[in-house]
Amino acid sequence: MKLLVLAAGYAVRLQPLTLDTPKPLLPIGGKSMMDRILAKTSSLKDIDAIHVVSNHRFFQKFVEWKSSRKDASRISLVDDGTMTNDTRLGAIRDMELAIREASIDDDLLVIAGDNLFDLDLTLFMKFAKNHNDGVCVALHDVGSIEAAKKFGVVRIDGKGLVTDFEEKPKDPKSTLISTGIYFFPRAKVAGLNEYVNSEGAKLDAPGYYIRWLSTNDKVYGFPFSEKWYDIGDLESYRRADAEYTKKGE
Repeated sequence: MKLLVLAAGYAVRLQPLTLDTPKPLLPIGGKSMMDRILAKTSSLKDIDAIHVVSNHRFFQKFVEWKSSRKDASRISLVDDGTMTNDTRLGAIRDMELAIREASIDDDLLVIAGDNLFDLDLTLFMKFAKNHNDGVCVALHDVGSIEAAKKFGVVRIDGKGLVTDFEEKPKDPKSTLISTGIYFFPRAKVAGLNEYVNSEGAKLDAPGYYIRWLSTNDKVYGFPFSEKWYDIGDLESYRRADAEYTKKGE
């Protein structure tokens, strides 16, 4: 299995912190979000390669980060060539680029590089392996309709199948949202190319692809109740940093 971390965004709402540092490399409780993600995935022993896609503006920052890690030989960096938020490729095209450049033909775990969560990924992967006839996405209940408006909102049936997916809806039908953790079994990885080349495809948030998949294939949702942090602005960043500092993790 391969791990792909999406880290090519510009996080303009977190400026000035992100003027010189990419959001995934910002420290939370003294440890970067990237390092926290890889610590979470360390329990998944079948990951044999890690791919990180960055924009060109911050690519050197990721080179420096990689050189500081003991597992640097397992990590490959992909430069998407963009320099500004206005010229960004979008997460879906970044996924397609990384899969193509790394010639990924294997089970694939995809995690957004600004993802901060307490979920035990072994539980998610156990669910995903038991539902490998489709793509799986980790879900979290944000508890309010107003909060849900900022995310990809999901509804699932009794078997866990995604029956509805809307990206940042004005009138959410649920408070269950996608957290940016996805599993694609090997047989489903190639399907991304079909979506990218389809007419009218939206290539920014991964949720647009998940919505397309939910109507053209099978997508399963795995709700988890452990803490999940939305770090979208300076206030939420400082709150998460203070909480992790207090926990000492």
